[in-house]
Amino acid sequence: MMTTVIQNEARWDITGDIGMDNANSLLVSSKRLVLADQAVIDFAKVGEVDTSAVSLMLEWQRRAVVEQKQIKFVNLPKNLTSLTALYGVTALID
Repeated sequence: MMTTVIQNEARWDITGDIGMDNANSLLVSSKRLVLADQAVIDFAKVGEVDTSAVSLMLEWQRRAVVEQKQIKFVNLPKNLTSLTALYGVTALID
């Protein structure tokens, strides 16, 4: 399954797996999207993830800071929640 990021007003819907092989292309695709003042990035349709997903989330968080926006990550898969805790970045993405 192809991994995509689609904007639906203030919400970005992520679909597919996120790994080393596609995280950068997902980041590049997301740069074309508008980051709303109160953006929501939804992982409900995300399958498998690796540490690249954590890096991607941190990049989006950095963008939000630069653009003075706020983002909220929702419906994180359990394995992604575990990875954010393992790397001690849960507070940065909450």
